[in-house]
Amino acid sequence: MTGVLLAAISGLLIAAPNPADPVVVVDRDNVQITESCRVRIAGDPIADVDDNGVIHIAGDGIDVEFLETPLRGAAPDQAPDTYTGKGVHIHGSDITVTGLRVSGYKVGIHAEQADGLILSHCDVSDNFRQRLKSTPQREDGADWLWPHANDNNEWMTNYGAGVYVEESEKVEIHDILARDVQNGIILDAVNGSSIYDNDCSFLSGWGLAMWRSSRNAVSRNAFDFCVRGYSHGVYNRGQDSAGILMFEQCSSNSINHNSVTHGGDGLFAFAGREALGEVDPKDDPEWYKYRGCNRNALMNNDFSYAVAHGVEMTFSFGNRILSNRIVGNAICGIWGGYSQSMQVMANRIEDNGGAGYGLERGGVNIEHGYANHIYLNIFKNNKCGIHLWWDQDEGLMKTPWALINEPNCDKNLITENTFEGDELAVHLRETRGVTRIGPNSMRNVGTEIQAEGSCPIDRDDIPAMSFQPPYDPSAGRKWPKGARRHLRGREHIIMTEWGPYDWESPYLQLSERRPSEHSYRLLGPEAKLDGERIEVEGRINVECDEDRLVVRPAGEESIVPYTIRVPVEGGELVRSGTLVNARWVVQVFGWQTDPRENVEAWRAEAGDDPYTLHASALDLRYGSGGLSEAMNLPAVLPRDRFGTIATAGLKLPAGKWRLRTNSDDGIRVWLDGDVVIDDWTWHPPKEHTHEFTLEEAREISLRVEHFELDGYAILTLDIEAAE
Repeated sequence: MTGVLLAAISGLLIAAPNPADPVVVVDRDNVQITESCRVRIAGDPIADVDDNGVIHIAGDGIDVEFLETPLRGAAPDQAPDTYTGKGVHIHGSDITVTGLRVSGYKVGIHAEQADGLILSHCDVSDNFRQRLKSTPQREDGADWLWPHANDNNEWMTNYGAGVYVEESEKVEIHDILARDVQNGIILDAVNGSSIYDNDCSFLSGWGLAMWRSSRNAVSRNAFDFCVRGYSHGVYNRGQDSAGILMFEQCSSNSINHNSVTHGGDGLFAFAGREALGEVDPKDDPEWYKYRGCNRNALMNNDFSYAVAHGVEMTFSFGNRILSNRIVGNAICGIWGGYSQSMQVMANRIEDNGGAGYGLERGGVNIEHGYANHIYLNIFKNNKCGIHLWWDQDEGLMKTPWALINEPNCDKNLITENTFEGDELAVHLRETRGVTRIGPNSMRNVGTEIQAEGSCPIDRDDIPAMSFQPPYDPSAGRKWPKGARRHLRGREHIIMTEWGPYDWESPYLQLSERRPSEHSYRLLGPEAKLDGERIEVEGRINVECDEDRLVVRPAGEESIVPYTIRVPVEGGELVRSGTLVNARWVVQVFGWQTDPRENVEAWRAEAGDDPYTLHASALDLRYGSGGLSEAMNLPAVLPRDRFGTIATAGLKLPAGKWRLRTNSDDGIRVWLDGDVVIDDWTWHPPKEHTHEFTLEEAREISLRVEHFELDGYAILTLDIEAAE
């Protein structure tokens, strides 16, 4: 290696700086590096004004060591979703880069056509990330990612990355740290490479994302808490975030000894839209035969506590999922839709499906699976251990992929597994094809096998199975699995407006928001609240103990803006909000007349014998318990088919205001006699907003009507200043 000394430390050969290498000072954009050197950063910040990189490393056999000063592209007070440009651009073969700290860019390091590249001991924290619109109370669909296209660098353009490498072979990336960035490492058409000993965790997108990348060894990395779209106990969507993402024909990769916990998905692998024939259609139908993310080996990883699936492996062939820990995933431990010849062996699959969607829940769920083998696994306390089924799925069944490959649920094998405490061990639904079921151990399960519709079962001539681990090509020296065991459980996923909270620095979380009461929780190691040191702006009362505080109105004003300042080690945490201190008159009643058909008759039923209450806020979280149970009312009121009519007057200052409602089911809101929100339909929990401006301070009148048909119910109305 030119210009690099080799030193043996702890039995490993690592690059050490050569004092004879020249020092290049970077104090401006577009600095060219064409020979081995050491780099000192002199400017702060240095913007990439032409979006092609501040530092350009180009050539062959170059070794570049960065000295301590970081490369920054943005001022400290600049919002992360406004970061632009690239910190370092690399082009050439056998280039080594070590010790770089880069922040404040859309992409920290961008390498292309860089065969033999080595990136080591670099910190790519604090680069681009989107501001999340979802809140703890409700999901915003605008936060969903779109990983299905990247042939034109859409991932880099839309979402940024700490490290982005494309069109390269035999790359080595190790000891990279990524925090406060949307995506850690992205590989685009990168093959035969090693990714090891990295920690890309607490990110709002993907820890490692691969596009058309094959034959790579990914080992001993931490890709934990790569998640968005989650509020514990409220919604679990994930929004296509993942610890590891593999899209569009990523094959023959080995994924070993990684910690991939608390993600949207742990690992999310999808054959790709080209593989299915949804884009770039091929003239030859045979091109789609066995097309997918194939022959990948996932061994000895921890794929636990995902808000959706621990492993999602779809439309692919010959994958092996071996000896992994797959625990506490909200929907499924393994989701294998349209997977074929997949082996699921010797995994611990426990406590999955607690927040599933309908019949998609539990340990292993496979729709249209063919010739998959599930054996020697331990299933424990899952909503359902194994669920196999076939359905019409008309759209997908017409794709070129489905027309050339076997789409039936047939020839699957379930044998020599242990089921303990699962509500249902094996669920078969309209498989139509044969499921081979051998001897399995059943202990304290609710139901052993439930077969619905045409589900042929073959119990004869089941082979005895054995587990022989394949060759493990893992590189690296770290052992990330279990390093964050103190954060086990999805309840430790706390989303901020920029991504998941890292549990390392103090953070004041708005844990519950009601119109007239805001509750906060102070998180972080050894962080404690001191009520005497909290500074308050606004007419509010604050109650607190060591880690929680509650803010309520102190006066008679209808609208109470406030700011609290909480001192913590190294600074202070500032939170602002607006409390609504109204006087609502609320009538609740059961009804017989469908309000969608005859609203006047429905309103008349409210006059028959309503229950009337008074409240400072319209915050009726009925849930599934109905009126009496949810509101602890003495009257006997129904669980379903009930209505609410509420009125209030609020004194507001001049300015721009926003009404915000959440309802299930129908809702209408009148402001000063005019209907401003109208969704008089059956619907799941749904948010509506209306903005209005007052030229002068005055009292406004509000009237809200709401009906519930059946199931879950909620009615809330909040008012806030509109920016």
